Amino acid sequence: MLPRVLGDLSPAQFLAEYWQKQSLVVRGAWPGFRDRLTPEELAGLACEEGVESRLILAGEGEESEVVRRGPFTDDDFLNLSEMGWTLQVADVEKHAPDLATLLEPFRFIPDWRIQGLTVSYATPPGTVRPRVNEDDVFLLQGQGRQYWEIATRTVAPGADQPDAGFAPEHEWMLEPGDLLYLPPGVVYRGSTLEPGPIYAVNCRAPRHRELLGGFLEFLQEGIDPDARYADPDLAVQDHPGEIGHAALARVRELLRRTIALDDETLAVWFGRTLSAPKPGFQAEPEPEPYDEEELREHLRAGGNLERNSGSRFYYIAEPERETVLFVDGQEFALGSDVAFVAPLLCRHRVLTPALLREALKQPDTRQLLLDLLNEGYLVIYEDVEGGKE
Repeated sequence: MLPRVLGDLSPAQFLAEYWQKQSLVVRGAWPGFRDRLTPEELAGLACEEGVESRLILAGEGEESEVVRRGPFTDDDFLNLSEMGWTLQVADVEKHAPDLATLLEPFRFIPDWRIQGLTVSYATPPGTVRPRVNEDDVFLLQGQGRQYWEIATRTVAPGADQPDAGFAPEHEWMLEPGDLLYLPPGVVYRGSTLEPGPIYAVNCRAPRHRELLGGFLEFLQEGIDPDARYADPDLAVQDHPGEIGHAALARVRELLRRTIALDDETLAVWFGRTLSAPKPGFQAEPEPEPYDEEELREHLRAGGNLERNSGSRFYYIAEPERETVLFVDGQEFALGSDVAFVAPLLCRHRVLTPALLREALKQPDTRQLLLDLLNEGYLVIYEDVEGGKE
């Protein structure tokens, strides 16, 4: 059974009273919590290519620090002093899929808002300089203790020198299993009292410029690259330097036709954009594609289908329209008779034969599962002796 990480608060109460409004500490949010990675395993991940990691070292001044980015080598860790450093590894659940269970208690937040799991290991007296929290984050304390100071007076994310005149208004010491939620805009400072890991569930919020830029780029895909401005009814004007009303009207009409904000266009773009995989996590097609009989035999034998740990599964269901499943930037339109499979695929990371029983009864859903499997969005883990991995 997964814990209720919000303590006595229901998810609805938390969203209404705390989400993007104020910080929250929950004591014993995860009773009996045990670390899922050893420091050596975390360091091993930080040495791998394609893993986003950084090492924060105490600088010469009290508030200074030196940041180095991975991948690292064994010597980098052997040469560290025993005190005053922090190792951070991002997207740990994508590299170590077993850790995805740590995200499950937080799925009252929509999946598309959850960026991933960052694990930090710090040694005392490691100190996080005062900085602005840009996104919503849940911090789950592993073994060890961490001291946090929070300034609730919000400042703009990205503000320069948030530590200038930092005056904490709240302070907490977190022990194993405690949870700290920080909304965007607060200034925080952390100090390590005992060595140990912190598990950060990061929630993403796309910037407006990112959204608008992405939407315009999406619209360009449907524009004829050879189409040009045309004015076959051009008339003589008195002043050659004037941009006439007729020209403005033509451009206005072009933009109105091009920037179509109809619901279908917006939904397709948004689903594609949010489900696009992070760089380095693109699924690889199955080199030896499965056929339908192999898939059925695997499931009849009690085997599972699992979501690729780096893939993103979302769907949009609107009344009187087809449900659309989005996986890693690709869209799959589902008719009304198979629409039920979308929430199934998006809710469960491991799809057992029992969960897929109804889906396997229909040819269209069987074909969908086969397509997702052969594109690498779903995977089958078999022994090497089975011929496929």
